[in-house]
Amino acid sequence: MPFHISDQTIIKEWIDYNNHMNMAYYVLVFDEVWEIILQKFKMGENSAKTSNMSTMVVETHTTYNNEVKLGDEVEINLTFFDHDKKRLHFKMEMIEKSSKKLSATLEMLSLYIDLKQRKVAEFEQEKIDIMDEFIETNKEKFENNNLVITGKLKK
Repeated sequence: MPFHISDQTIIKEWIDYNNHMNMAYYVLVFDEVWEIILQKFKMGENSAKTSNMSTMVVETHTTYNNEVKLGDEVEINLTFFDHDKKRLHFKMEMIEKSSKKLSATLEMLSLYIDLKQRKVAEFEQEKIDIMDEFIETNKEKFENNNLVITGKLKK
């Protein structure tokens, strides 16, 4: 069972002329939900505003497995997470709740950035400790099979 992050309801603004959620909004939902995890790691919006340290996505891989429509409820789960000194690698899934079908996945690689210099930086030890504890606590929930982005972490 993956790590559950959030539930979302598909809203009218995300629906396109094919009467299902437009592809761009899958990424939006994943991005907004990922912010919940970034807050746990002390790297989200608050960190960017107070310490000028943030993350920026450098690579993604998205699958669209089954459509979702207006009013559908979906759950977003984290199925994989790892890091090195400068990078975050993670994968999330979107499950349509009533059918339990996989609707989409998003795999990402992000870099830790010093916003003042606009350069890649190493994570502070406190953040490494938080991430390592999160991985240790949830490692049974993560799967590293079916990852597309591989070999990017420098461990």
